[in-house]
Amino acid sequence: MILGAVLAGGLSSRFGSDKALAELGGHTLIALAVDALSACCEHVVVIGRETAPAPTLPDWPRPGMGPLGGLAAALHHALDEGYEAVLSCGVDAAFLPDDLVERLSPAPALLEAQPVIGLWPSAAVPTLEALLHGEARHSMLRFGELIGARRVRIATAVPNINTPADLDALSGLR
Repeated sequence: MILGAVLAGGLSSRFGSDKALAELGGHTLIALAVDALSACCEHVVVIGRETAPAPTLPDWPRPGMGPLGGLAAALHHALDEGYEAVLSCGVDAAFLPDDLVERLSPAPALLEAQPVIGLWPSAAVPTLEALLHGEARHSMLRFGELIGARRVRIATAVPNINTPADLDALSGLR
């Protein structure tokens, strides 16, 4: 079983406002991300927010740890609930390939162009805890290296929405 995790604890500093609530095609980005993961996961949670269109969890061990703090919360939850793996994405991952799980299987694997999108084994919790409590670089790529994750390339890039201009371009407004 795979747990879907939308990592939504960022500050949206480049976006200038709460990116999760920005709309694309009449739907918030957070709702689109939850829907995208719901299509391929047994259950979906949103990490780093108190209110969302799915159950929420706080970052682990605390807020401000970046995407790894969200992933750590998801992996802890997955381990506690008996999920084999976590499929993660950012709050701005409105459009994921239909065959994403197949492309990333077996875990661990991540998208080379967007390492926040990955399939992570629940058993990797101790490695992630050590990384978060250590002095090494805190990044999804570093975590992937530590657990031997494959870097997967896909032909069609998943849109990465960091600014209002990115959202406008995706909406066809520019």
